[in-house]
Amino acid sequence: MTTDLGSPKISAPDPLAPAKLGPLTLRNRVIKAATFEGLTPKGLVTDQLIDFHRRPAAGGVGMTTVAYCAVAPDGRTSPGQIQWTDETMPGLRRLTDAVHAEGAAVSAQIGHAGPVAASKYIGHPALGPSRQFRMTTQNFSKPATKADIARITEGHANAARRAVEAGFDAVEIHFGHNYLISSFLSPKVNKRKDEYGGSLKNRARFALETARAVRDAVGDKIAILAKLNMDDGAPGGFWLDESIRVAKWLEADGSLDALELTAGSSLLNPMYLFKGDAPLREFAAVMPQPTKLGIQLVGKHFLKEYPYTDGYLLEDAKQFRSQLTMPLVLLGGVTNKAVMDEAMAEGFQFVAVGRALLRDPEMVNRIREDEDTKSLCNHCNKCMCAIYGGTHCVLNPKPANPPVPA
Repeated sequence: MTTDLGSPKISAPDPLAPAKLGPLTLRNRVIKAATFEGLTPKGLVTDQLIDFHRRPAAGGVGMTTVAYCAVAPDGRTSPGQIQWTDETMPGLRRLTDAVHAEGAAVSAQIGHAGPVAASKYIGHPALGPSRQFRMTTQNFSKPATKADIARITEGHANAARRAVEAGFDAVEIHFGHNYLISSFLSPKVNKRKDEYGGSLKNRARFALETARAVRDAVGDKIAILAKLNMDDGAPGGFWLDESIRVAKWLEADGSLDALELTAGSSLLNPMYLFKGDAPLREFAAVMPQPTKLGIQLVGKHFLKEYPYTDGYLLEDAKQFRSQLTMPLVLLGGVTNKAVMDEAMAEGFQFVAVGRALLRDPEMVNRIREDEDTKSLCNHCNKCMCAIYGGTHCVLNPKPANPPVPA
């Protein structure tokens, strides 16, 4: 396949061939996206978590991503979320060794949930840029102090250092979905009057400082990616024009090896990223109070449905590709070789796959054997609910046993 990226025409790379990502060489350009595993009930790595990441590694991905590794105790979205403590390190090393044994690389997603954090589990109000009522938990977030910002910035740097110790090949900094740093980017959520609020440059300060702190902490020992919202999917929120400017600042700073482009807000519009069905009944069945009651009362207004199409974030992401030179990762509806090829033809260096690999961890190997292979995922989104019962895809429910610490 060729693409007209100027004259002369340049051949688009094969998504299944090896590729450089910062200091890494991945065996192909397919990354297993970070998806909440729900397999660490005591905050420790379990055999089930290891198997969860070993399976797509054995199935052919270039790299798999361990989701939501909190950089601070108050940054967790669930009580069992992994933190970077001495107690978790042996299990994390077992996980990275298992993935490496299958020939794949492994990344750790590092971040702070901010206003999306679980207040009942962290013992005090969730942090945000400003005080704001949170529909999902029926309470208010607390404005982060400058001391909080400094503490959490250093928390990201420490997480990256510990990721190196645990054998990870990369970290992915979470700048998306209105988690803490993403919420600072949003003019709808960030009402601060200090140097972290107001102008876009001020709202982006936390992201830029965090990316730089991570780079300074680990140099080129591992690859550094960031997951950046293109838009929040909420009126008055962070939008493409501002996101492109932030992406340019991150590129100019040189702190990142790649950007993974995402969308939507766990705080304001959770289904905007996913497209497909909104399984309201299944969500209400697994959520604790008061979230359960909130879904029953206003779920159809909060959990909106958006039509699914393959490669559904590509058109927005192309606006970034046209204005940046750094490597970009395309996320959203990457379910077959045709979408992968189109991404490469448009100048993207990598693709990230989430739900399709929950349904079929062997998808990459199957595509390698037959380029016409189609994803088995039907975009019902019931995986988002099944996770809380210890499974991931209702059509492919392994693991069936409840997780225990390894």
